[in-house]
Amino acid sequence: MEVIDTAAALLILLNGISNLPTKPPSLYLDLKGIRLGRNGSISILTLHVRPTQKNYLIDIHILGEVAFTTTNGRGVSLRSILESPTIPKVVFDIRNDSDALFSHYNIQVDGIKDLQLMELATRNSSRDLLAGLARCIEREFPTSFAAKDHWRRTKEAGIRLYHPAKGGRYEVFNDRPMSPAIKEYCTGDAAMLPYLYDLYNVRLHPPRGGGAFWRIQVREETKKRISRSRHPNYDGYSRTKIYGPWDQWNLEDAKDAWNAEIMFNALGGNMMLNDDDEWVPAP
Repeated sequence: MEVIDTAAALLILLNGISNLPTKPPSLYLDLKGIRLGRNGSISILTLHVRPTQKNYLIDIHILGEVAFTTTNGRGVSLRSILESPTIPKVVFDIRNDSDALFSHYNIQVDGIKDLQLMELATRNSSRDLLAGLARCIEREFPTSFAAKDHWRRTKEAGIRLYHPAKGGRYEVFNDRPMSPAIKEYCTGDAAMLPYLYDLYNVRLHPPRGGGAFWRIQVREETKKRISRSRHPNYDGYSRTKIYGPWDQWNLEDAKDAWNAEIMFNALGGNMMLNDDDEWVPAP
């Protein structure tokens, strides 16, 4: 892993990630901070780069606004990457990350692939409650998977450092230099995201075709999450955040709307869905 805490180091990173593949996504993000959101702060932005398998800890506590405004010769900045609709970024639950980035740095994220919603959409059981990242890793990764055991150990060590109930303190994310345990904790979650993305993405693309309904539901709900996270009344620590967006009633409405869309576009309008699940004229 590499700590990015100077503009010069950030420029090198930006040059290296400016033209990466987008299918599958190359960038996997995770933010850590003190009460992450509008009433807290961002300490560290962890970036896992899939093609190189490298992890970067971008030190927002030290760099502040410079982390997002530093721009390379191609006009690429961390802000432009986060706001780009054409550069996919994989995140597990974008809500508080979006709230923090918008509230503190006026960054309007786009191009987000929200793994929490992907998991919910591909679930065969009840969709009433959302799953946390830890639960997904424990459930989805094989027991024999070595990275899972390493992740579990670093997770527990990190929690002991920052969680007051475990004898820690939230301010540990702003201690400099970063302790090895905090570095491992921050990179641990982001490094697990590509595996989960591949797993849920395959489930959203069944071998016999179809799946567009749920892929579109995930895409649209991700946009709604981002929009709601920027609303003045958004509460990133509300107890209601544990509930999924697709209860029985609004899911039935969504399916009715989808069937009507199929009838209008595919059957009556000579339209077809492209690889991005957008309606385009049929050849």
